[in-house]
Amino acid sequence: MKLWGGRFSKDSDPLMEDFHSSISFDKRLYKEDIEGSIAHATMLGSIGVLENQEKEKIVEGLKNILEEIEKGQIEFSQKAEDIHMNVETILIDKIGVVAKKLHTGRSRNDQVATDLRLYGKKEIDFIKDLIQALIETLVTIAVENTETIMPGYTHMQKAQPITLAHHLMAYVEMLKRDYGRLEDAYKRMDVMPLGSGALAGTTFPLDRELTRKLLNFADVSRNSLDGVSDRDYVVEIESACSLIMMHLSRLSEEIIIWSTDEFKFITLDDGYSTGSSIMPQKKNPDVAELVRGKSGRVFGHLIGTLAMLKGLPLAYNKDMQEDKEALFDTVDTVKKSLLIINPMIGTMKVNKDKMLYQAARGFTNATDAADYLAKKGLPFREAHSVIGKMVAYCLDESKSLDELSLDEYKSFSDYFENDIYKAIDLITCVNDRSVTGGPATFEVERHIVSINKWLEEINNGRNSN
Repeated sequence: MKLWGGRFSKDSDPLMEDFHSSISFDKRLYKEDIEGSIAHATMLGSIGVLENQEKEKIVEGLKNILEEIEKGQIEFSQKAEDIHMNVETILIDKIGVVAKKLHTGRSRNDQVATDLRLYGKKEIDFIKDLIQALIETLVTIAVENTETIMPGYTHMQKAQPITLAHHLMAYVEMLKRDYGRLEDAYKRMDVMPLGSGALAGTTFPLDRELTRKLLNFADVSRNSLDGVSDRDYVVEIESACSLIMMHLSRLSEEIIIWSTDEFKFITLDDGYSTGSSIMPQKKNPDVAELVRGKSGRVFGHLIGTLAMLKGLPLAYNKDMQEDKEALFDTVDTVKKSLLIINPMIGTMKVNKDKMLYQAARGFTNATDAADYLAKKGLPFREAHSVIGKMVAYCLDESKSLDELSLDEYKSFSDYFENDIYKAIDLITCVNDRSVTGGPATFEVERHIVSINKWLEEINNGRNSN
């Protein structure tokens, strides 16, 4: 008979058992579930619901179950439905009837909400560490390439010269925001719902503050209905992870393009590439392609969770069982992607000469030529038109701007003097863009210093804890 089966006169249909059960996936919450049960039992002992020896027996039994699970000595039962009922059933088998007192003053509704928050907090900390590691790798490469000139693009057309360091530090900023979003999500997740019961609390005088301290939550939930039916924190994790995957996918797309024979900006390490079963010359960027592809499944989990929640009345509904597989796969996918993209980026070879060669083609210094005329006194719109005509001329003559003679320049505008050649030199083009946030070497180095300071603060904070 089920632990909840008192009012039922027959067992569940086998099809119902299979459809209803969640133990196949929520078993991964075993540690959080046992941790929550130990705290709950300790609190029940403190308010006199459990005798001290009963509390000790329950706590010791739960610790033994945890040890046996981690040793692979326990097989979970589908008939017990979920991780909560499995742990309780096993505990009853181990220590007898006293284990049936453990569920006093709580419901599986507030139990699972607590488990998921404990799980989410742990995983957020892990993902933050992985993001930090990737940022450190990108910064390391940036430090080595503050003078590595490459073409910057808009619309996938060559636009203006930048440096590889400037390009990579853009992704550092994206990942830094991702880190901050996880920190924000953690704050709202750090609220303990245990004590909310099924939906309306309990008549037992639970000491929720003690339980909160035992489980290391920052606060307790203030509304029992919200405590058991809230899954905002699941949506927030999935949302933050979706943005992480979007950023990783964009970076992966660039790695894929840069590694093509047409670009040759980088060469991927053999350890993070694959070959073809039929074409022996191939070296495929499969890591980057898989990260790009896996972003879609994470986006799908976010939309699926939102769709699942949007029509639910208060409080708990069985629909909410669908939150776990989506959350688990989201977290797993993001962790795997961060773990593999970091060494792939860290081991790639940068082909600096190829980047410089391509920056010199495609008129990436055209804007600088227009700026030159504007600084000489020609209105920018007129300067823009002049340079546009010069580019058309260069295309007809198969020349670049720096290959034109001064006479050719003057045929388009008398404002041109010999100093035009310095103005359109790629190094000048990059380093004259010295506004805050620009690609000038000095500005990128300042950016790197600020990021390293931020990383140091993170490490100091971790050490102080």
